[in-house]
Formats: sequence, structure tokens, C-alpha cells
Amino acid sequence: MLTVLIETRNDEEALARTLASLVGAAVEGIVRDVIVCDSGSTDQTHRVAEHAGCHYVTEGVAAGIRQAKGEWLLMLEPGARLADGWTESVIDHVSRQSMPARFSRARGERRALFTRMFSGQSALAEGLVIRKGQAVALSKSAASAEAVARGLASRRLEAEIRVAEPRRK
Repeated sequence: MLTVLIETRNDEEALARTLASLVGAAVEGIVRDVIVCDSGSTDQTHRVAEHAGCHYVTEGVAAGIRQAKGEWLLMLEPGARLADGWTESVIDHVSRQSMPARFSRARGERRALFTRMFSGQSALAEGLVIRKGQAVALSKSAASAEAVARGLASRRLEAEIRVAEPRRK
């Protein structure tokens, strides 16, 4: 049903946290496959992906999107963790809607509108559920998962996400 796509670069610990939040959905058959699109990691990111049974690609996010087996993609940042019960909200959305959707921030992480507008947050901070066909079309002119998600109109899911910590430069 869903392919999870995670773009990484030296994110071994963050990737492990994200993958742990997907285990239940994989066991239930909701997550069909996980693709880790790596952009030059020098740490053990590839080992984390391999041990978890993920597909590991280094050809960019467009290649990862094309390899996806699911009709819908769930794009996440490494380190993001989905709250229990997220699968029901996603299943409901994909059965009724065709437009993209994003998760709601966990209650303790919600920020005021003014703060959100000027924070420069990642377009993937709240994840993205998107049809594969739309993602393929957007990835033709986008060099990253962030660029695919940027500026995209979306619905808000009831399910919550704990956003990834900001990356250190």
C-alpha cells in the first residue's frame, strides 16, 4: 500500500528512530517497502538501512520515487517519529482523497502561526503522504525530497508526528 521514502545524509541514529516508528505498520502490511535515498553519507547510514531491510539508493530522490512499489508514498525526514495510531488516519485519507496530506505536530511541539511562518522549517517537517504519480512528476524538476514537498497544497491528517530535530551543519 505505502512506500516510505527517507532522504538521508549522515543520519544513522535519526534513521534508526524513524524506522522504529514504522515497524508496526510494516508488520500489518501497510508499509510495503522503505527506500532510503542517501546523498553521500560517510557514517553507517547504509548499514542501518540494510539491517532494517530497506532499499538503499544513492542515485537521488527521483530514482527512489521511481522504484517505489506503493501507489502512495510517505516521505519523512530522518529522526521524525510517527505517533501510535497513525496508520488508521493514513488509510482513511488514501481511500477517500487524491491530494497530498501532512501529519499534525505532536501536542507538545505545536508552535504559534507567526512562529511557523518565519521559522524556515523544512517542507517535510510534518511528513508528506502523496500519490506516486504526482511525486514522479514533481521529482523531474526537484533535486531533493524537500523540493518535492515545498509549496505543495495538502490536507491535515489527524495523526501526529514528532518532528526531527534540526540538522547540525
